[in-house]
Amino acid sequence: MNRRNMLYGGVAAAAGLAGAGVAWWKFQPHEVAATAPAGSPDPFWGLSFDTPQGQPLAMKDFAGKPLLVNFWATWCPPCVEELPLLNRFYQENKAKSWQVIGLAVDQPSAVRTWLEKSPLSFPVAMAGLSGAELSKALGNLSGGLPFTAVFGASGQLLHRKSGKVTPGDLAQWVQLR
Repeated sequence: MNRRNMLYGGVAAAAGLAGAGVAWWKFQPHEVAATAPAGSPDPFWGLSFDTPQGQPLAMKDFAGKPLLVNFWATWCPPCVEELPLLNRFYQENKAKSWQVIGLAVDQPSAVRTWLEKSPLSFPVAMAGLSGAELSKALGNLSGGLPFTAVFGASGQLLHRKSGKVTPGDLAQWVQLR
């Protein structure tokens, strides 16, 4: 019986260590990889989304200046809590060439209704369900919302964050170019 208990204990310890190792790797900051090979156009900059009113919003129109892209949804409490902070960031930094885009992973009617009650100064576009896949391609390992990606003026992905943005994050990112 003692030998069996030792075997069970060893298996349990190994499984626990394996699980801890996977969790550690998943939640460690990973280096931001280039989103396209050098010399080739980045696929992100070739994308276009519709605004909640149905107008096209091409990402190529935002190239050449620093860009903060925020993935959000009306049904996500931390998402809607951070939008006023992002709106202030945009208003305070647009003269310094900073751009902000909100990509809604949501239904257009819900976004239109939300924007009527809480207008934003920066452009909002509909990423739909494909927005979750795009955010994963940009480094959102968990696929959760909110997710923010920061691009430099060169178009390179410089930073990313899963979860609610803080004033400290914005202060750090505004230093990036």
